[in-house]
Amino acid sequence: MDASAEDQAVPLVTDDKHARRAASFGAAARAYAAHRPDYPLAAICWALEPVADRAGHRVRILDLGAGTGKLTAQLAGLPLDGGRPDVVAIEPDPHMLAELRRSLPHRSRPAVTAVVGRAESIPLPDEAVDAVLAGQAAHWFDLDLAMPEIFRVLTPGGVFAGLWNADDDRVGWVAGLHRASGNVVARTSFFRDDDGISAWLRDAGRGLFSPPEGAGFKHTQRRTADSLIATMRTHSMFLIMEPAEREAVLSSVRDYLAATPQTSSGEFSLPIWTIALRSVKRQGPG
Repeated sequence: MDASAEDQAVPLVTDDKHARRAASFGAAARAYAAHRPDYPLAAICWALEPVADRAGHRVRILDLGAGTGKLTAQLAGLPLDGGRPDVVAIEPDPHMLAELRRSLPHRSRPAVTAVVGRAESIPLPDEAVDAVLAGQAAHWFDLDLAMPEIFRVLTPGGVFAGLWNADDDRVGWVAGLHRASGNVVARTSFFRDDDGISAWLRDAGRGLFSPPEGAGFKHTQRRTADSLIATMRTHSMFLIMEPAEREAVLSSVRDYLAATPQTSSGEFSLPIWTIALRSVKRQGPG
């Protein structure tokens, strides 16, 4: 699959706080790669169901806003019926992209092409891929610009899917953890409102894509107090905090973990609920 771009940052103007958050990840690229969770295989396979059995060629997948390649590596290793897919990873932050290239397992190459770019101007030709997936990324897109671009690069009947890992605050001690952290990290309750992210995707894709379908998947990540706090440091709200405020909040989190039976004795499992939304490219007038 042909893809090329200059390896440089690609700016996008948004409101100041959103822009600061979106641009904050590069400084924590190595920690992001080390500590952020991957995605449950069941969620990935569900997202790809509309195109997974396409005959005649290997499935071509774009990982859009690929970050350090958490999802990219999983996509490249999928045992689909037509063989492992061809994957393009597109990421606007050069530091995150460099970490993706460094950490991507050698066995994934050359089936993965990694280039700089963004959702609002995708550096691929028309109808280049069968699926576009965005892991923990679509909420950073300017969807009014991104959805027509995603539509353009998808083959007819292709699928666009977003995946989000959220701490499962339906579990009591996880809800307490979020109160201790100031409720700044994504959690399951963020995704309960039908007028939330599903409506946001539906409105931006109206006439281009089928209405989004949603599904949820159980997931866990083995954590210690140190690794959980290291993970929190990679979230945008913590990255843009003033240092003194950040350390005060994380000290409260450490105190909470030390006092909570489920987390006080060393290693523990953090319950995660992975939310998946998918839409299929319309093949005729919407």
